[in-house]
Amino acid sequence: MYQLTAREKRLGLEAQQEAVRMFADREGYQVTAHYTEIESGKKNHRPQLLAALAQCRKQKAMLIIAKLDRLGRNVAFIANLMESKVDFKAVDNPYANKLMVHLLAAFAEHEREQISIRTKDALQAAKRRGVQLGRHGKEIESKKNAQAAAEFAVHMKPLIEALRDEGCTTVRAIRDELNRRQVPTYRNNGQQWHLQSVHSLLKRI
Repeated sequence: MYQLTAREKRLGLEAQQEAVRMFADREGYQVTAHYTEIESGKKNHRPQLLAALAQCRKQKAMLIIAKLDRLGRNVAFIANLMESKVDFKAVDNPYANKLMVHLLAAFAEHEREQISIRTKDALQAAKRRGVQLGRHGKEIESKKNAQAAAEFAVHMKPLIEALRDEGCTTVRAIRDELNRRQVPTYRNNGQQWHLQSVHSLLKRI
């Protein structure tokens, strides 16, 4: 497996930003704001994208992305994106319509589910053979959860700031707006935002 270095990741982001700039110049668009989403496309936690959508709604602007697959590979998330009524264009596929995006998301989600099934089957087979998995699982999992929660707070910060700019200044107002927009919680288990979960998020931010 090849892992990208920090420099390669930076150059990749710079290349995407340059692609967006050139596309906007060619099509006669004016870029008013930049948002960089570093979350994997398969995840629903996309605060930078949600903040960009909020900015687009506020300015009645179009969302331009470098690559079509960066919008997300989850059907439910794509559906919510479509409901935002924000027009978008992808630099690598400017003629992609909503049907094409739905189909791409559906195929990617199906493949991800199949990979998950195969992984679980392999782990169960390993357990049956007596392989010990995760000797220090609880301790490791606790550290990973704390780090993931901190990273989630960092990525949620632009969206929270955008909500405050729109007039949501109290914990209750932020909770109601996050639920109205169906923004996934940290656990992403279908639960809604509560006052305590919003308060915890704001403390981390």
